[in-house]
Amino acid sequence: MVTSPEVDRSDILSSSAAAVGHLARICFKTGPPRHTGVELEWTVHDAVDPARPVDVGRLRAALGPHCPRTLDSTSPAQQLRHGSSVTVEPGGQVEISTPPRTSLAALVPATDADITQLAALLEATGLVLGRGGIDPHRPPNSVIQTPRYRAMRRVFDRRGPAGRTMMYSTAGLQVCLDAGEAHQLADRWAAVHAIGPLLVAAFATAGRHAGRPTGWASARMAAWLAIDPARTRPVWTPEHGDADPVASWTAYVLAAPLLCLRTDGPDWTPPAGVTFADWLAGALPQPPTTDDLDYHVSTLFPPVRPRGYLEVRYLDAQPGRGWSVPVAVVAALLADPDTARAARAVAGRQAHRWSAAARHGLHDPGLATAAADLFDLALAALPRLGFPAALHDEIDRDVRRRRTVAGRRKP
Repeated sequence: MVTSPEVDRSDILSSSAAAVGHLARICFKTGPPRHTGVELEWTVHDAVDPARPVDVGRLRAALGPHCPRTLDSTSPAQQLRHGSSVTVEPGGQVEISTPPRTSLAALVPATDADITQLAALLEATGLVLGRGGIDPHRPPNSVIQTPRYRAMRRVFDRRGPAGRTMMYSTAGLQVCLDAGEAHQLADRWAAVHAIGPLLVAAFATAGRHAGRPTGWASARMAAWLAIDPARTRPVWTPEHGDADPVASWTAYVLAAPLLCLRTDGPDWTPPAGVTFADWLAGALPQPPTTDDLDYHVSTLFPPVRPRGYLEVRYLDAQPGRGWSVPVAVVAALLADPDTARAARAVAGRQAHRWSAAARHGLHDPGLATAAADLFDLALAALPRLGFPAALHDEIDRDVRRRRTVAGRRKP
């Protein structure tokens, strides 16, 4: 049966209107933009031989009581000391998700402490965290098997190898920001999309995979873009202008094909091409529930995904402490309405150039010119984030360095 046993069947969705109403209630929670969180993902490697595969048993031993239940169903799945939860992705990538915090001044040191704790756990078993957005040493290899991951692989395989690369070899950095006040939502939604190609180019760390150059600055983003446009293309594009974010997102969700169809058995592979709108129209024997719709949303991977807050998904993992720099840049550019509008204007004609950003990075003159101007905006807004002096200076120096690099690539 296509539902979880705990779902209240009174939550059956009987029409598209009911689905749209449910999404509208949960996708954007408006209010003063105060909170920031991050999700940080890394490939994991043997410290002596980084090309050696790392199996489930070794990860389980390293993570101990912090091991997620996808690896050990009996694990207490304890959070790290500063509240981050630990998960493991299908290729053995390790991820931490922080609780939202009301200031970046609190978020950065707490997250650094949790990263230090995670690295120490891995180090005790001879493992280290990777330093980029894609595995530079190993080809894609499945480490964790669940019904969800098996269904994802089967569906992605219909279109080619990019899905396996994404699932088993990539590592991203996600920034989670409040959606903002209702009257700010359209501007923040447009701005965080528009700056995406510039930040993909500026923070690309995924040029080498499985022992060879890929020809891409961010092979990670290239893999995402190649999977299935119906679930990975941006929701907002410059052609959308100031279209209602809620309407745009609900249309995207309903038009996306199913990736997983949960059953009591091990095979969750859905019929090919069935969208959620088709399901609502009776394409499957059982009607969907609100729980099914929420699960469907979890299988959509656009560069920015609304989850009540804005989940910025387009950044590559960064080496070492470098993770805080793109987080600070995104937060600074969204720090106030005027800066957000200025950032969108700076992006201008580059706002749709996701593929060019992934392939060329800052070697593309148009992207480099706009990125340099965007960094100027971020530097001007950085003091508003309230960092302690030493941390502010550290991030400021890194942003200025990146601004200089972008400036050198101008035509």
